[in-house]
Amino acid sequence: MNSDTPSPENDDASPDQPLADLVDFAPPPVAGLDRKILDAFPGLVVRKDLTKGLKQNAVVPTYVLEYLLGQHCATDDPVAMKAGLESVHRILAKHYVHRNQAALVRSTIKEKGRHKVIDKLTVDLNDKGGFYEAEFTNLGIHKVPVADDFVRRYPKLLVGGIWCIVDVVYEVPVEAKASPWTIDTLKPIQVAKVDFNEFLAARRKFTTEEWMDVLMQSIGFNPEMFTRRGKLLSLMRLIPYCERNYNLIELGPKGTGKSHIYAEFSPHGTLISGAEITQAKLFVNNSSGKLGLVGYWDCISFDEIAGKEKKVDQALIDTMKNYMANKSFNRGIGQQAAESSMVFMGNTRKNIAYMLKHSHLFEALPDKYIDSAFLDRLHAYSPGWEVSTVRGELFTSGYGFIVDYIAEILKHLRSEDFTSRYKEHFEVVSEVSIRDQNGFEKTFSGLMKIIYPHGGATSEEMRELLHFSMECRRRVREHILRIDDTFKRHDFVFRPLDGGGKVTVLTPEEIQYPAFAAPRPIPHLEALPGQESDTGQESGPRQARTDADAEATPQAGHVVVPENSKGWSYKRLFACHLGGASEITIRDPYVRMFFQARNLMEFLQMVHEIVEEGDEVKVHLVTQSDPGSCVKQEENLNQLVDSFTGSRVAFSWEFDHSTHFHARNITTDTGWKITMDRGLDIFQKYETGPFSLEQAMQEARLTRGVEVTYLRV
Repeated sequence: MNSDTPSPENDDASPDQPLADLVDFAPPPVAGLDRKILDAFPGLVVRKDLTKGLKQNAVVPTYVLEYLLGQHCATDDPVAMKAGLESVHRILAKHYVHRNQAALVRSTIKEKGRHKVIDKLTVDLNDKGGFYEAEFTNLGIHKVPVADDFVRRYPKLLVGGIWCIVDVVYEVPVEAKASPWTIDTLKPIQVAKVDFNEFLAARRKFTTEEWMDVLMQSIGFNPEMFTRRGKLLSLMRLIPYCERNYNLIELGPKGTGKSHIYAEFSPHGTLISGAEITQAKLFVNNSSGKLGLVGYWDCISFDEIAGKEKKVDQALIDTMKNYMANKSFNRGIGQQAAESSMVFMGNTRKNIAYMLKHSHLFEALPDKYIDSAFLDRLHAYSPGWEVSTVRGELFTSGYGFIVDYIAEILKHLRSEDFTSRYKEHFEVVSEVSIRDQNGFEKTFSGLMKIIYPHGGATSEEMRELLHFSMECRRRVREHILRIDDTFKRHDFVFRPLDGGGKVTVLTPEEIQYPAFAAPRPIPHLEALPGQESDTGQESGPRQARTDADAEATPQAGHVVVPENSKGWSYKRLFACHLGGASEITIRDPYVRMFFQARNLMEFLQMVHEIVEEGDEVKVHLVTQSDPGSCVKQEENLNQLVDSFTGSRVAFSWEFDHSTHFHARNITTDTGWKITMDRGLDIFQKYETGPFSLEQAMQEARLTRGVEVTYLRV
């Protein structure tokens, strides 16, 4: 046990709630990825549901809780885990200061003479006295003398404050004006030592997919609930921690967890409200000479930045523009440099199609932020509308890094430079500005550090990250062009050095809504390696078809539905080719689970909608039985038969017991065959409920990525 961690021994405080009620201490035997990460990083990982259970009783950052869990619960032994978790719970019960119990804790310190507390400390200089004084956020005491040595070792105490384990002493002072409180020992909540070489050696034991899943579990998410692109979008939020002076914006619907990483993940980042930004707080206070946040934090995140009603200081914008471009600022007392990355987050109120058609993707920002020079300093725009709304099933109960450990690794990586790694395999062949190139290269570098810190990325893996990085910078460039027509228009194109065609990078929303994108032809794009598709193109006459074209003449062709896009439905994909049919046959061996039967139900509803009153269409399903849930499968299918009896759709089904039945397709008696690589399973899991738009409308759901081919037979 770390000597600076409050000891649970002799603690007589009882937990507020039994920990057995918060977590299952007898889980299935640890296997698979969890087993692998436990073996590769012993003592540095925890079960993430332990953190969730503890947070019910203590409003402290995740890294504080996981620091304590790492001291006591870095194991898969249920007995040791239960004992360790009870120890952590006792430590929090006795030493963590709840604001509503602050008076009781102060009394305890007075009666005992000294007591360890876990609290957030902020330190300021007493100008007249020439000494430092601390303020305890929850304990409610202030002007507590702090030794100069503590401030020199932990300068972040001066800016924003940090969570610490503090031994507070009470002694009635001789002088009436002196503080009775003193600090004997002080230690920030942090991992004591990180061996970077050991980290790299352990990383080499994991495949790329495994490593991405480890990182997803480390930030608290269940990787099985995310597509590969969804994982990239989540991991992109870590770049500001490992890339110096990286400027990222993420705008999207509320409730997608935009601030989760920046509020909970690292002791090297700070989250502030966009309304609280001032030049003095951010850069330097001219009256006191006190350096602002950029001098102390690796990442500064501005939450709730959007909103036309927000008041913004133009002088602040001008100073930020200079800092974001030159990594330095001047507030009248000389030029000063800093390395802090900046993240801007806010909620959009309009859907993506509306913004593309009527304005631009920066629409939600206050007017003073909609400045082309300011926006051009952003290295990437993360599409927040592609991120699922946070809900319980997205969180993991598996093992992940103690967040403070991975935070220290990311901090170490800030000194590395991966920006040019792609040049071994690719070259940018289009004309791009220096800021465009700097933008996508810094995003590429950050993702390489996060996913491939050991090197070892293949050409195809680098291609994936380069394409993604260029897309995120293109989104910035394209929408600056809508604001300021003095900016030069150009494309983002790269090509492999070992041969092969040029790759033109477009954003998914440009491809999905070509009528609303900038007026330019949409070139053919290649699919992203490691994903089913990144294009969303519809070949031939079907390109850019919408639901309004459901009655258009059906044509042979191919549709690629991009991963993590919205606006797609069974009607858009199938209605045109099913029109006029009197018999439709669906061949899909995997209509077994409840959600697959639900997909079939929605398909039958769509067919019902396109059949004219007085007509009937026979829809027959050919599938295979699932030995594990055969009875339930038959029950679901028979319920569909009963449900549509007497409607415009006559549904029937049968089992095909062939051992070679894998293909998924739809055929009609009008001569069409539609093949689908995922069958009807084209949507990611979504939030359900009586008021869920995703449940009511397919177009509101995120897609999984699918390819559909239309053949005349």
